[in-house]
Amino acid sequence: MRIHTGEKPFSCGSCGKSYNQRSVLTQHMRIHTGEKPFSCGSCGKSYNQRSVLARHMRIHTDEKPFTCVTCGKGHRQKSALKSHMRTHSVEKPFSCLTCGKDFTGKTVLKNHMKIHTGEKPFSCMSCEKRFVNKHSLVVHMRIHTGEKPFSCMTCGRGFSQKGNLVIHMKGHTGEEPLSCTACGKRFLTKSCLNIHMRIHTGEKTHTLRSLIYHKIIYPVSCRIISPLPALHNINMKHQGVQ
Repeated sequence: MRIHTGEKPFSCGSCGKSYNQRSVLTQHMRIHTGEKPFSCGSCGKSYNQRSVLARHMRIHTDEKPFTCVTCGKGHRQKSALKSHMRTHSVEKPFSCLTCGKDFTGKTVLKNHMKIHTGEKPFSCMSCEKRFVNKHSLVVHMRIHTGEKPFSCMTCGRGFSQKGNLVIHMKGHTGEEPLSCTACGKRFLTKSCLNIHMRIHTGEKTHTLRSLIYHKIIYPVSCRIISPLPALHNINMKHQGVQ
């Protein structure tokens, strides 16, 4: 009945916040006491609520019970699904107060804000390079470990990032979703299109590093190549680029 009456007879002695159930007050009190009685059996991390521990356990079980009805992507938390759903719409309710850029989720905004503050709390233990978020650090560490967890099912080539594998796979399927507005020629990626556009703009230079990157990532799909012996037969030059 307290739900209907609004009665909240259980008050926190530390901050005065009131609750309609004693059990909820007990959970709240752990914020002040620091008590975390619920521990993960896999990694030992502790939490102040059983429900929070249950959400954490999905990291170890890879359970993703919240599924996007539009694209089928699964998520561990309902809040993550809610944030993901905004990628299918134009809704971006979280705005940066510094530059005005809008974002679909609070976490994405939080990471963006580090660009303005210069905060890079995640440091590489091998080279001391610092990163804005943990994911970027994890990806960077693969440079030192040589780990390439994403493998092409067609040719077996490994990649350190999933995005590079996705691009590489398009080389096998022949997919070329991007077209040149000047001549209509089609390309696999935006970076390949940008290199091609230099034919039309008259820009003569392109970095050796970018060409090496293209040949490594797109060994199958990069049609615009010719040999450069000085680079040990790594084909760099793009077709039509003089």
